[in-house]
Amino acid sequence: MISVDTKKKELVGNYKNNGRTYRPEKTPAKVNVYDFVDKELGKVNPYGVYDISNNVGWVNLGIDHDTAEFAVESIRRWYFKIGKEAYPFARKLLITADGGGSNGSRVRLWKRELQVLSSELNIEIHVCHFPPGTSKWNKIEHRLFSFISQNWRGQPLVSHEVIIQLISSTTTKTGLKVLCELDTNTYQKGIKISDEELQGINIIYDY
Repeated sequence: MISVDTKKKELVGNYKNNGRTYRPEKTPAKVNVYDFVDKELGKVNPYGVYDISNNVGWVNLGIDHDTAEFAVESIRRWYFKIGKEAYPFARKLLITADGGGSNGSRVRLWKRELQVLSSELNIEIHVCHFPPGTSKWNKIEHRLFSFISQNWRGQPLVSHEVIIQLISSTTTKTGLKVLCELDTNTYQKGIKISDEELQGINIIYDY
């Protein structure tokens, strides 16, 4: 079983990052006064996949739009980088996700892309969405994202390389391991899935 979600977008550049970190006395890190988006560096979308059983996190660091296509691509990359080796005989995949956002329960593109992934991997994909207002119960929030935030607190996220290093170096006393990779793909916004295309997706609803 895996838990998935998108961490909030982060500006890339020499900007203030909330929190405190140890530095030599009277040598504070100097950052930009204003947080205008750097046209070259832009923002990043960290999409996380957390393996609850093995306590291993995977973060796909996107630099384009946070779409359902991006969300499923993140799961695909997790599978080929980690999941396939960890569960070589698995025939089913259970995903827990928030009810909104790019992996929302009403997002048709999310459903279609999961169908594509299911057919590609030849495994059943089961999705359980949390009801509105219950995202705090999503394991990824307090077992992965919270520790990433603690690890990079007070550190300006000046480049993609620095962000990847800070995410990948996140650990806990319980043995959390995190891997991170940059996703340079572009993802089109506003893709519409017609009623006919939705009906062609092999979905069995659990009520």
